[in-house]
Amino acid sequence: MRAMNDMASVPAAPGERPARIRKPDWIRVKAPVSEGYHETRRLMRDLKLNTVCEEAACPNIGECWTKRHATVMILGDVCTRACAFCNVKTGMPRSVDPLEPENVAIAAARMGLQHIVVTSVDRDDLPDGGAGQFVKVIRALRRETPDTTIEILTPDFRGKMRAAVAAICEAEPDVYNHNLETVPRLYPTIRPGARYYASLRLLEEVKAHDPRIFTKSGIMLGLGEQRLEVHQVMDDMRSADIDFITMGQYLQPTPRHAAVAEFVPPKAFAAYGAIARAKGFLQVAASPLTRSSYHAGDDFAAMRAAREAKVAAAVR
Repeated sequence: MRAMNDMASVPAAPGERPARIRKPDWIRVKAPVSEGYHETRRLMRDLKLNTVCEEAACPNIGECWTKRHATVMILGDVCTRACAFCNVKTGMPRSVDPLEPENVAIAAARMGLQHIVVTSVDRDDLPDGGAGQFVKVIRALRRETPDTTIEILTPDFRGKMRAAVAAICEAEPDVYNHNLETVPRLYPTIRPGARYYASLRLLEEVKAHDPRIFTKSGIMLGLGEQRLEVHQVMDDMRSADIDFITMGQYLQPTPRHAAVAEFVPPKAFAAYGAIARAKGFLQVAASPLTRSSYHAGDDFAAMRAAREAKVAAAVR
């Protein structure tokens, strides 16, 4: 059976096309063919919902959709930014769908989700950056599926961050995720529309507003970062009281995007994971195929248990 995304580009000399190389075995996955995958795909189409699983060409889509897990992407499928790593379309987005919050809740109910992850494109064109739609989605989920735990993965709400975070925290998601994506040195080329320390401040704002909300962030490896730079990002995250770190291998979606500088081996991910745990994160996910929402429900349960154990130990 053909593996998904089994080729990648490497840098080429000026004027030359990038060479295509075969990815290592640890990063190759099989193309999705299961009935569960197709059922999930039909449900998303019926409810006119977008998913980051498709738009970002996630390598885990076959596994997750077979289990009827999908990460819903609200506010359309067109982003106002053009990050060098992201496969989501860039342009002028359409108007916000007023039926989207209810449709997300209906999808969660039909799929029987115990935990749902909701993300979005960047919407710099909206006065609130799209924060209001996150609030509506959270409230719709609380009405329709009150036992489902809710994880949101938001953009940075550039220029609107404080009000946006306050509004979303008032709606009380269980987990607030915002990804740093890479080390500060690489921001000008990989994430030019964002600022590293602004993203850290966003997650600090979440904790300041409601310390009960778990915070989460992730980075991609294989973009040319150095080991000590990754360690510094971990320290910065802990200084911002971030509970959960994810680390996964960057995969180049198309030849137009940033090239893979390195395929980081599983042993290196395991070493990073051990260091992150030593630094005090409640939960750590570090492997080549780790993505923000991969196994998110199981990871949330483990993180909640870790916090409860930490509180119990402090009381004794």
